[in-house]
This record gives sequence, structure tokens and C-alpha cells, in this order.
Amino acid sequence: MSNVARDASQGNIFKSMKDIEFKQTISDQCGVTMNDSVEARAIAEYMNEDPNVTVTHNPATIRVDGRGKLIFKMDEISEFLGREMTAEIFEVNTSTHYGRMVRVDDNTVVLFGNMDDVFEYIE
Repeated sequence: MSNVARDASQGNIFKSMKDIEFKQTISDQCGVTMNDSVEARAIAEYMNEDPNVTVTHNPATIRVDGRGKLIFKMDEISEFLGREMTAEIFEVNTSTHYGRMVRVDDNTVVLFGNMDDVFEYIE
């Protein structure tokens, strides 16, 4: 399924300010915003295969949002990209993120929506 078709079926994640309700709860959501680039498109295409992930293409940025946690595997993203993707290149392409970002090793970056899930990675 193409990214465009999938994005349209999932709807837009952005809301008008009048439609936003503020709550004092944990959302369990996490995500990244990337500047639109060849690398960002490969990351988005790879992540879009997960049914729990929403990819939103904007004119100059790409959003990747999920619940619980998002796992970015550099070796698998490299296959989509056709050249090496490293955690460093990933972090350069990520202009901002929400949730707790943990670089597990040179191959894996994980974002957590629930901060309590991060404790297993803290020494």
C-alpha cells in the first residue's frame, strides 16, 4: 500500500487549537519530526510498514508517530535507503522528537511514550 493511500486512510494527526483538550494524563505516544530528505523518506517508508505507526507527510517535514515505543533499526533502514544509515545520521535527520529517546547501541534507536519503560536502559 502506498504511503499516500495509507496516510489518507489514517487521517491527519494534527488538530485545530479549538479541538484540543488538555488532560493531565500520560499519552503513551512518541514520535519524530524529520526534514524531508532522501534519508527521511526511507525512514518513513520503513516505519510505515508497522500498522501501529502513523506517517504524515507535510510540505517540508515528515512525521512518524506511534504508541508505546518506536524502534528504529539502522540496518533495516539501510536496506530501504540503499546505503548505510547510522544512528548518527538518523539523529541528524531528526529535527525534533517527543517521548524519551534511547540509543540502545550503534544499530538501534528507541523512542518511548511511557517514561517508566526507559528504566530498563538506565544503568
